Formats: sequence, C-alpha cells, structure tokens
Amino acid sequence: MKDTVLRRLVSVKSVVTIVLTLVFAYLSVTGSIGGDRFLTIFSVVIAFYFGTQATRNAEVN
Repeated sequence: MKDTVLRRLVSVKSVVTIVLTLVFAYLSVTGSIGGDRFLTIFSVVIAFYFGTQATRNAEVN
C-alpha cells in the first residue's frame, strides 16, 4: 500500500505539478506576477493534472 502511494507521489506529473505550484506561488508572493495571473495559471495546471488522472482512473475501471 505505502509503495503504491509513494510511486504515485513521485511520478513525473506529480513532481511537475508541485514544482509549478511552488514557482508560481513564489512569483505571486514576490510580486513578479499578479494574483489574477497566478490563479489562472494554477487553475489550468491543477485542472490538467486532475483531468488526466480522472481519465486514467476511468480507463482502468
């Protein structure tokens, strides 16, 4: 069980999503991008991540 959760957590897609979230959060906090742009970018990244994950889960079931 733990091995499966760890594999999913360390998958490339998860790492990219986490890194992008951290980078855009940092840029938003430092004022390099506005909050509205952060929200737009973050929403697209998260929607893509969960959308592909839901599609994959639907195919498996």
